[in-house]
Amino acid sequence: MSNIKLFNDKKIRTHWDSAKEEWFFSVVDVCWILAESPDYLTARKYWNKLKQRLGEEGSELVTNCHQLKMVAFDGKLRETDTLDTKGVLRLIQSIPSPRAEPFKLWLAEVGNDRIDEIYDPEKAIQRALNFYRKKGYSEDWINQRLKTIEMRKELTDEWKRVGVKDGAEYAILTDEITKAWTDMTTRQYKDLKGLSKENLRDNMTNLELVLNLLAEQATKEISSARDPKSFKESKQIAGEGGGIAKTARLGIENKSGRPAISGKKKDLLN
Repeated sequence: MSNIKLFNDKKIRTHWDSAKEEWFFSVVDVCWILAESPDYLTARKYWNKLKQRLGEEGSELVTNCHQLKMVAFDGKLRETDTLDTKGVLRLIQSIPSPRAEPFKLWLAEVGNDRIDEIYDPEKAIQRALNFYRKKGYSEDWINQRLKTIEMRKELTDEWKRVGVKDGAEYAILTDEITKAWTDMTTRQYKDLKGLSKENLRDNMTNLELVLNLLAEQATKEISSARDPKSFKESKQIAGEGGGIAKTARLGIENKSGRPAISGKKKDLLN
């Protein structure tokens, strides 16, 4: 999915990769803004020269560029250098620009916060609390959300214990749990709520959080009891844990006469 985002009066071409759940941005458009080029052609020349210099320096920024077809300013589809969010932030650090300074300060502040949280995890919890309160979540919802974070860590600790690899395998097992209790993949669940990059759990209702918590807690308990020896076994257990929550979900829907899964995102939940 490609579209245009505006920064002041200038356009930035973007592409949403639904599989990777990541935005990609036209590098030339970003250079146009940061280098304060007078026109698009000058910005393209600036990027070509910068790309050559970075390539000679062995920078990974150039190798991390993705060629995507985007509508050029002449109205034709053309191969365009793009970077994901992390790449754009690195690009910002390579361009001397007054407009880049706020981004650099923000990066330094975020990095410092993360370091502080490593040594004092309570700061991370407090930061999460403040974030949710500013977003207008109720105290009941916040308490439930923090509980899901705690239980999620218990589940991932169990997966780590039995040899499940962080990253892709965690995502596969999480998707298996989601499919088992919602009858949807994680991506389909997010599409139902109209989400792109937003966190799915941050857009769940209290009931959805409880059911998801039950699914993950059940998975953790079964895994702990069975001590699986392969990823295939862990995947089966994930489906069984999610199935327990599905039984609860169907029971609630049967008695209440209402769906337990909401198609609304956070700003429409209240």
